[in-house]
Amino acid sequence: MSESQRPPAQSVTLVMALARAVAARGISVAIADLDGDAAERVAAEIVAANGSGSAIGFAMDVAIEADCIASVARTEEAFGTCDILFNNAGIGVSSLRPDGERNLPSIQEVTPEVLERFLSINLIGAYNMIRAATPGMTERGWGRVINNTTSFITMLRVWPYGPLKAAFESASAVWAKELEGSGVTVNVLVPGGPVDTNFVAQDSGMDRALMMQPEVMGPPAAWLASSESDGITGKRYIAGFWDADRPEREAALEAGAPIGWPELGIATRIWPGQPRGKGPGEGL
Repeated sequence: MSESQRPPAQSVTLVMALARAVAARGISVAIADLDGDAAERVAAEIVAANGSGSAIGFAMDVAIEADCIASVARTEEAFGTCDILFNNAGIGVSSLRPDGERNLPSIQEVTPEVLERFLSINLIGAYNMIRAATPGMTERGWGRVINNTTSFITMLRVWPYGPLKAAFESASAVWAKELEGSGVTVNVLVPGGPVDTNFVAQDSGMDRALMMQPEVMGPPAAWLASSESDGITGKRYIAGFWDADRPEREAALEAGAPIGWPELGIATRIWPGQPRGKGPGEGL
Protein backbone atom coordinates (compact mmCIF):
# COMPACT_ATOMS: atom_id res chain seq x y z
CA MET A 1 0.00 0.00 0.00
CA SER A 2 1.29 3.45 -0.74
CA GLU A 3 -0.09 6.96 -0.86
CA SER A 4 2.29 9.42 -2.51
CA GLN A 5 1.43 13.12 -2.48
CA ARG A 6 3.01 16.54 -2.64
CA PRO A 7 6.07 17.31 -0.47
CA PRO A 8 5.92 17.17 2.49
CA ALA A 9 4.35 13.74 2.27
CA GLN A 10 0.61 13.30 2.36
CA SER A 11 -1.31 12.08 5.37
CA VAL A 12 -1.79 8.31 5.33
CA THR A 13 -5.37 8.42 6.64
CA LEU A 14 -6.78 6.45 3.70
CA VAL A 15 -3.89 4.01 3.90
CA MET A 16 -4.60 3.56 7.60
CA ALA A 17 -8.24 2.72 6.86
CA LEU A 18 -7.22 0.16 4.23
CA ALA A 19 -4.52 -1.34 6.43
CA ARG A 20 -6.83 -1.70 9.43
CA ALA A 21 -9.50 -3.47 7.41
CA VAL A 22 -7.11 -5.84 5.66
CA ALA A 23 -5.15 -6.64 8.82
CA ALA A 24 -8.38 -7.42 10.67
CA ARG A 25 -8.82 -10.20 8.11
CA GLY A 26 -5.60 -11.80 9.38
CA ILE A 27 -3.47 -10.51 6.51
CA SER A 28 -0.02 -9.07 7.23
CA VAL A 29 0.49 -5.67 5.63
CA ALA A 30 3.41 -3.60 4.40
CA ILE A 31 2.70 0.13 4.44
CA ALA A 32 4.88 2.23 2.13
CA ASP A 33 4.74 6.00 1.82
CA LEU A 34 6.89 8.97 0.87
CA ASP A 35 6.77 9.78 4.58
CA GLY A 36 8.48 6.75 6.10
CA ASP A 37 7.81 7.95 9.66
CA ALA A 38 4.08 8.11 8.95
CA ALA A 39 4.15 4.64 7.40
CA GLU A 40 5.93 3.30 10.49
CA ARG A 41 3.32 4.91 12.77
CA VAL A 42 0.52 3.18 10.86
CA ALA A 43 2.39 -0.12 11.03
CA ALA A 44 2.87 0.31 14.78
CA GLU A 45 -0.87 0.79 15.24
CA ILE A 46 -1.57 -2.36 13.21
CA VAL A 47 0.93 -4.34 15.28
CA ALA A 48 -0.61 -3.05 18.51
CA ALA A 49 -4.03 -4.24 17.37
CA ASN A 50 -3.08 -7.50 15.64
CA GLY A 51 0.16 -8.69 17.19
CA SER A 52 3.85 -8.90 16.39
CA GLY A 53 4.73 -9.44 12.75
CA SER A 54 1.38 -8.20 11.42
CA ALA A 55 2.75 -5.04 9.76
CA ILE A 56 5.83 -3.19 8.62
CA GLY A 57 6.19 0.38 7.38
CA PHE A 58 8.87 2.09 5.34
CA ALA A 59 9.59 4.96 2.96
CA MET A 60 9.46 4.58 -0.79
CA ASP A 61 8.49 6.47 -3.95
CA VAL A 62 6.45 4.66 -6.59
CA ALA A 63 7.89 6.98 -9.23
CA ILE A 64 11.27 5.26 -8.75
CA GLU A 65 11.35 1.76 -10.23
CA ALA A 66 14.14 0.62 -7.91
CA ASP A 67 12.04 1.63 -4.90
CA CYS A 68 9.14 -0.48 -6.18
CA ILE A 69 11.32 -3.53 -6.70
CA ALA A 70 12.89 -3.05 -3.27
CA SER A 71 9.49 -2.65 -1.59
CA VAL A 72 8.31 -6.01 -2.94
CA ALA A 73 11.58 -7.65 -1.85
CA ARG A 74 11.26 -6.11 1.61
CA THR A 75 7.70 -7.38 1.92
CA GLU A 76 8.74 -10.87 0.85
CA GLU A 77 11.60 -10.80 3.33
CA ALA A 78 9.23 -9.88 6.16
CA PHE A 79 6.28 -12.13 5.32
CA GLY A 80 7.57 -14.78 2.90
CA THR A 81 5.43 -13.64 -0.04
CA CYS A 82 3.88 -10.52 -1.51
CA ASP A 83 0.44 -11.70 -2.59
CA ILE A 84 -1.67 -8.53 -2.49
CA LEU A 85 -0.94 -5.15 -4.06
CA PHE A 86 -2.95 -2.01 -3.35
CA ASN A 87 -2.03 0.63 -5.92
CA ASN A 88 -3.18 3.63 -3.94
CA ALA A 89 -0.50 6.20 -4.79
CA GLY A 90 -1.76 9.46 -6.19
CA ILE A 91 -1.05 13.15 -6.55
CA GLY A 92 -3.97 15.53 -7.05
CA VAL A 93 -4.58 19.10 -8.12
CA SER A 94 -4.50 20.34 -4.53
CA SER A 95 -0.74 19.85 -4.85
CA LEU A 96 -0.68 22.78 -7.30
CA ARG A 97 -2.67 25.19 -5.13
CA PRO A 98 -5.23 24.82 -2.32
CA ASP A 99 -8.25 25.73 -4.45
CA GLY A 100 -7.28 23.34 -7.25
CA GLU A 101 -10.36 21.16 -6.75
CA ARG A 102 -12.73 24.11 -7.33
CA ASN A 103 -10.67 26.35 -9.64
CA LEU A 104 -9.32 23.68 -11.94
CA PRO A 105 -5.81 23.92 -13.47
CA SER A 106 -5.52 25.14 -17.05
CA ILE A 107 -3.48 23.76 -19.92
CA GLN A 108 -0.96 26.56 -19.46
CA GLU A 109 -0.72 26.13 -15.70
CA VAL A 110 0.28 22.48 -16.00
CA THR A 111 3.85 22.73 -17.18
CA PRO A 112 5.65 19.76 -18.74
CA GLU A 113 7.48 19.29 -15.43
CA VAL A 114 4.19 19.18 -13.50
CA LEU A 115 2.65 16.78 -16.01
CA GLU A 116 5.67 14.49 -15.79
CA ARG A 117 5.35 14.35 -11.99
CA PHE A 118 1.62 13.55 -12.21
CA LEU A 119 2.33 10.89 -14.82
CA SER A 120 5.15 9.33 -12.79
CA ILE A 121 2.90 8.80 -9.77
CA ASN A 122 -0.63 8.37 -11.09
CA LEU A 123 0.20 5.92 -13.88
CA ILE A 124 3.85 4.90 -14.08
CA GLY A 125 3.98 4.29 -10.33
CA ALA A 126 1.23 1.69 -10.58
CA TYR A 127 2.94 0.18 -13.62
CA ASN A 128 6.20 -0.06 -11.66
CA MET A 129 4.47 -1.80 -8.76
CA ILE A 130 2.50 -4.30 -10.83
CA ARG A 131 5.64 -5.25 -12.78
CA ALA A 132 7.51 -5.80 -9.52
CA ALA A 133 4.79 -7.70 -7.66
CA THR A 134 2.97 -9.92 -10.17
CA PRO A 135 5.77 -12.30 -11.25
CA GLY A 136 5.80 -13.87 -7.79
CA MET A 137 2.02 -13.95 -7.69
CA THR A 138 1.72 -15.74 -11.03
CA GLU A 139 4.44 -18.20 -10.04
CA ARG A 140 2.47 -19.09 -6.90
CA GLY A 141 -0.85 -19.11 -8.77
CA TRP A 142 -2.61 -16.63 -6.50
CA GLY A 143 -2.58 -12.88 -6.11
CA ARG A 144 -4.54 -9.70 -5.86
CA VAL A 145 -4.08 -6.32 -7.53
CA ILE A 146 -6.47 -3.61 -6.31
CA ASN A 147 -6.17 -0.26 -8.08
CA ASN A 148 -7.55 3.08 -6.89
CA THR A 149 -8.52 5.15 -9.95
CA THR A 150 -11.25 7.81 -9.75
CA SER A 151 -14.84 8.61 -10.71
CA PHE A 152 -15.74 8.93 -14.39
CA ILE A 153 -16.77 12.59 -14.06
CA THR A 154 -13.34 13.41 -12.59
CA MET A 155 -11.67 11.73 -15.54
CA LEU A 156 -13.55 14.09 -17.86
CA ARG A 157 -13.07 17.38 -16.02
CA VAL A 158 -9.93 17.52 -13.82
CA TRP A 159 -6.71 18.10 -15.77
CA PRO A 160 -4.21 16.44 -15.49
CA TYR A 161 -5.30 14.11 -12.69
CA GLY A 162 -8.48 12.79 -14.34
CA PRO A 163 -7.09 11.77 -17.76
CA LEU A 164 -4.16 9.98 -16.14
CA LYS A 165 -6.52 8.07 -13.86
CA ALA A 166 -8.57 7.22 -16.95
CA ALA A 167 -5.42 5.73 -18.45
CA PHE A 168 -4.87 3.81 -15.21
CA GLU A 169 -8.43 2.47 -15.39
CA SER A 170 -8.03 1.24 -18.96
CA ALA A 171 -4.63 -0.25 -18.10
CA SER A 172 -6.32 -2.13 -15.27
CA ALA A 173 -8.70 -3.71 -17.79
CA VAL A 174 -5.75 -4.73 -19.96
CA TRP A 175 -3.87 -6.20 -17.00
CA ALA A 176 -6.95 -8.12 -15.86
CA LYS A 177 -7.21 -9.74 -19.29
CA GLU A 178 -3.50 -10.54 -19.42
CA LEU A 179 -3.54 -12.23 -16.00
CA GLU A 180 -6.89 -13.97 -16.47
CA GLY A 181 -6.63 -17.64 -15.56
CA SER A 182 -3.37 -17.21 -13.66
CA GLY A 183 -5.00 -16.98 -10.23
CA VAL A 184 -4.07 -13.28 -10.08
CA THR A 185 -7.02 -10.91 -10.18
CA VAL A 186 -7.02 -7.22 -11.06
CA ASN A 187 -9.86 -5.03 -9.83
CA VAL A 188 -10.51 -1.34 -9.27
CA LEU A 189 -11.77 0.13 -5.99
CA VAL A 190 -12.78 3.80 -5.77
CA PRO A 191 -14.54 5.71 -2.98
CA GLY A 192 -17.14 7.22 -5.30
CA GLY A 193 -16.57 10.83 -4.30
CA PRO A 194 -14.24 13.19 -2.40
CA VAL A 195 -12.78 11.67 0.77
CA ASP A 196 -11.84 13.63 3.88
CA THR A 197 -8.07 13.28 3.68
CA ASN A 198 -5.27 15.72 2.90
CA PHE A 199 -5.52 14.71 -0.76
CA VAL A 200 -7.97 17.61 -0.82
CA ALA A 201 -6.25 20.61 0.77
CA GLN A 202 -7.59 21.66 4.15
CA ASP A 203 -8.16 25.19 2.85
CA SER A 204 -9.71 24.09 -0.44
CA GLY A 205 -13.05 25.72 0.38
CA MET A 206 -14.89 22.40 0.08
CA ASP A 207 -17.24 21.43 2.93
CA ARG A 208 -15.39 18.59 4.62
CA ALA A 209 -18.50 17.61 6.59
CA LEU A 210 -20.05 16.49 3.30
CA MET A 211 -17.08 14.36 2.25
CA MET A 212 -16.90 10.59 2.57
CA GLN A 213 -14.82 9.14 5.39
CA PRO A 214 -11.82 6.96 4.47
CA GLU A 215 -13.22 4.00 6.42
CA VAL A 216 -15.75 3.48 3.62
CA MET A 217 -12.98 1.79 1.63
CA GLY A 218 -12.31 -0.82 4.31
CA PRO A 219 -15.01 -3.50 3.79
CA PRO A 220 -14.66 -3.87 0.00
CA ALA A 221 -10.86 -3.68 0.28
CA ALA A 222 -10.76 -6.48 2.84
CA TRP A 223 -13.01 -8.66 0.68
CA LEU A 224 -11.01 -8.05 -2.49
CA ALA A 225 -7.80 -8.92 -0.63
CA SER A 226 -9.19 -12.24 0.60
CA SER A 227 -9.77 -15.66 -0.94
CA GLU A 228 -13.51 -14.94 -0.69
CA SER A 229 -13.14 -12.93 -3.91
CA ASP A 230 -11.49 -15.78 -5.83
CA GLY A 231 -12.38 -15.69 -9.51
CA ILE A 232 -13.51 -12.05 -9.46
CA THR A 233 -11.43 -9.98 -11.88
CA GLY A 234 -11.85 -7.08 -14.27
CA LYS A 235 -14.35 -5.30 -12.01
CA ARG A 236 -14.58 -1.80 -10.51
CA TYR A 237 -16.18 -1.37 -7.11
CA ILE A 238 -17.57 1.88 -5.69
CA ALA A 239 -17.02 1.80 -1.95
CA GLY A 240 -19.82 4.30 -1.34
CA PHE A 241 -22.31 1.77 -2.76
CA TRP A 242 -20.99 -1.12 -0.62
CA ASP A 243 -23.55 -2.26 1.98
CA ALA A 244 -21.48 -3.75 4.80
CA ASP A 245 -24.65 -5.19 6.39
CA ARG A 246 -25.20 -7.56 3.48
CA PRO A 247 -23.24 -10.75 2.66
CA GLU A 248 -20.08 -9.74 0.81
CA ARG A 249 -20.95 -11.33 -2.52
CA GLU A 250 -24.31 -9.54 -2.49
CA ALA A 251 -22.65 -6.25 -1.57
CA ALA A 252 -20.16 -6.78 -4.40
CA LEU A 253 -22.95 -7.32 -6.94
CA GLU A 254 -24.58 -4.06 -5.89
CA ALA A 255 -21.37 -2.02 -5.84
CA GLY A 256 -19.56 -3.55 -8.83
CA ALA A 257 -19.44 -3.25 -12.61
CA PRO A 258 -16.86 -4.05 -15.30
CA ILE A 259 -13.65 -2.00 -15.21
CA GLY A 260 -14.10 1.11 -17.31
CA TRP A 261 -17.24 1.47 -19.38
CA PRO A 262 -17.01 -1.25 -22.05
CA GLU A 263 -20.56 -0.59 -23.26
CA LEU A 264 -19.27 2.62 -24.83
CA GLY A 265 -16.99 0.61 -27.10
CA ILE A 266 -19.80 -1.64 -28.29
CA ALA A 267 -21.68 1.33 -29.67
CA THR A 268 -18.79 2.97 -31.51
CA ARG A 269 -16.32 0.41 -32.84
CA ILE A 270 -16.18 -0.76 -36.42
CA TRP A 271 -14.00 -3.83 -36.79
CA PRO A 272 -13.15 -5.74 -39.98
CA GLY A 273 -15.25 -8.86 -40.34
CA GLN A 274 -17.57 -7.99 -37.44
CA PRO A 275 -21.08 -6.55 -37.43
CA ARG A 276 -21.08 -2.77 -37.06
CA GLY A 277 -20.60 -1.78 -33.43
CA LYS A 278 -18.86 -4.99 -32.40
CA GLY A 279 -15.14 -5.54 -32.10
CA PRO A 280 -13.40 -8.82 -31.19
CA GLY A 281 -15.18 -10.36 -28.23
CA GLU A 282 -17.49 -7.38 -27.75
CA GLY A 283 -21.22 -7.77 -27.50
CA LEU A 284 -20.94 -11.54 -27.99
